Amino acid sequence: MAAADGAPTTARRRPFALWGVLMLVGIAAEVLTLANRATWDGAETAVGTGFVFAATYGLAGALILSRQPVNPVGRIFLYVTTVMVVTQFASEYAIYSFLPGNPVLPLREYFGWLSQWTFFTAFPFGMTLIFLSFPDGIPDGKRWKAVLGLAIAGAVVLTLGFLLAQGPINPAARGNGTYTIPLQNPTGLLPDPDNGLAGAVQGFGWAGSGLALIISVVALVVRLFRETGERRQQLKWVAYFAAPVAPAFAIHFFNLAVLNGAFPDFTKPIYIAIYLVGIPTAMAIAILRYRLYGIDVVISRTLVYGSLAAFITAVYVGIVVGVGTLVGSGGRPNLVLSIVATAIVAVAFQPVRERLNRVANRIVYGKRATPYEVLSQFSERVAETYAAEEALPRMARVLAEGTGADRAQVWLRTGTLLRPAAAWPEAEAPEEPVPVRGDDLPHLPGDQAAPVRHQGELLGALTVTKRQGESLTPIEQKLLDDLAHQAGLVLKNVGLTAELLARLEDLRASRQRLVAAQDEERRRLERNLHDGAQQNLVAIKVKLGLAEALADKDPAKARELVGQLKADTDEALETLRDLARGIYPPLLADQGLGAALHAQARKAVLPVEVDVDGVGRYSQEVEAAVYFCVLEALQNVQKYAAATRATVRVRIDGGELRFEVEDDGKGFDPVTVKRGAGLTNMADRMDALGGAIELDSAGGGGARLSGHIPVVEMAPV
Repeated sequence: MAAADGAPTTARRRPFALWGVLMLVGIAAEVLTLANRATWDGAETAVGTGFVFAATYGLAGALILSRQPVNPVGRIFLYVTTVMVVTQFASEYAIYSFLPGNPVLPLREYFGWLSQWTFFTAFPFGMTLIFLSFPDGIPDGKRWKAVLGLAIAGAVVLTLGFLLAQGPINPAARGNGTYTIPLQNPTGLLPDPDNGLAGAVQGFGWAGSGLALIISVVALVVRLFRETGERRQQLKWVAYFAAPVAPAFAIHFFNLAVLNGAFPDFTKPIYIAIYLVGIPTAMAIAILRYRLYGIDVVISRTLVYGSLAAFITAVYVGIVVGVGTLVGSGGRPNLVLSIVATAIVAVAFQPVRERLNRVANRIVYGKRATPYEVLSQFSERVAETYAAEEALPRMARVLAEGTGADRAQVWLRTGTLLRPAAAWPEAEAPEEPVPVRGDDLPHLPGDQAAPVRHQGELLGALTVTKRQGESLTPIEQKLLDDLAHQAGLVLKNVGLTAELLARLEDLRASRQRLVAAQDEERRRLERNLHDGAQQNLVAIKVKLGLAEALADKDPAKARELVGQLKADTDEALETLRDLARGIYPPLLADQGLGAALHAQARKAVLPVEVDVDGVGRYSQEVEAAVYFCVLEALQNVQKYAAATRATVRVRIDGGELRFEVEDDGKGFDPVTVKRGAGLTNMADRMDALGGAIELDSAGGGGARLSGHIPVVEMAPV
């Protein structure tokens, strides 16, 4: 099983395992601290810094590394925590073992020696690294490397100054460092740590470390004003908390390095409070509010179950201990009270858990719902029956509310275009359609887009636009992707509905074109009859009257007119035949498709090969539709194709009459060439009988018009 970001589960558990060990050592150190209360400088010594670091920096580091195993900030947190825990434990262990009346513990001299110098390997060096590295590593550049080198050099010199100082050991965990144990530093080579060489080395170390720390804090504040958007929000809290560190440290280190601690250090509580409370709080706000490391769910659950543990403990202690004391059980366990406490916890557990869950989610996610609640609401809503015009706006609203986006849009694919189908909030001017190539998602307006697919087919997309200066966090990105996955079936249904409506609209338009074509055909027949056959017949009538008048007066002239009447009658008959062929060719009615198409092929201006083997007789409508489609295709070939030959094939295949008209002309691009009236009429003819046509061509490769229509072969008459 893999983590959300691809890290194996084992890698996610290691940081928490280390943190658990550090907490155990920190608790042991705290127990020793309480046992050594005779040596306290004041009440503030009751809580050791190692234990506090384990509970704050250690937990934060484990959470960060559980999601980002190579994040430098998480590693520095755990490094600093380890040093501080080891320092407190070594100090308290040595103090306890050397106190009169306590048992002599093994390795007490070794732990005393560790307490002399380990603290300075993390402080202030580790803090400098935190300021330099937050939020995702030390920036590139020579100046940053110079600051890092100064911090390392200062830490090395400072550590050596305490490691090699002669004299008794002062446990580093003590407040003012005045408590000593009866043990001389075994590595003490530098004499007189107060005013001699050891003191000078320590002063140089404090100066270098302090200067590096101050520069890192100033650099953090400068970076804050240079950054924009979410990065600025991430740096803001840490920079604001860290800003007081620079002047406080400047005064503190000047007092130590230059004045040798001559004045009371009033700045110490400032930077201690900042380190122990301010910095962890600032980084917690950055993580919670701006989801810097994508651990919202982990933190939310931690808050819930931590609060539940506190609730259960409070109820049990309050009833068993508190009530037991009042009723006089003497502090001994009372079975009845234990049962009562258990019953109360059992009854209140679920309501309290739900309430705590809402509070935790409000802390982590703000006013909007958690991503999982958004997915649940989305699933419930799409399961209900909504019209297409309602489903997409609801989807856009759920997406906007779930991601905290300023605007969310749902795009629907129609053909080769992605069109904006819904938006939340609704836009006054919708976005322009975006072309699509294949099933690849094109660039769409917005900060982030997620494709919506169903069985691998691109159906649409979801886009979100965040407020200025913000961007999608990892958890919001995952929510967008999950919503896109669930939206596939919805967009599929909406697409089918839209396709059905489009087909109905095409059918209405086709019927309107057929009616218009029929009206135009009637008008054409009327014009042809008026201008052609009618004029011939009128001329024949006039000549007949003239021939009748000349029959007695001028028989020769009358015979000449009769001859002209024969020619005029032949011309009128030919006109009527041509007119009849335009309506329904007599040859087609008498002998069928084969004979009619062969006759038309002989009249063509280029060689036309006709293959109609196996084709029988079919209904008049079917034969007319195929005949006129082939005629229209041949006319287009002769007019536009620049072809040298053409082939007509007609065959019966699986209950369908199929035909093809293929040429070897120059071809064309079917996508860019606009469909003319001829192709539209052919499509309407075939569509009216349940058939269809297809046009296939490529520049330089000829063209092929094919069609199919369901038929039932008629018995021969």
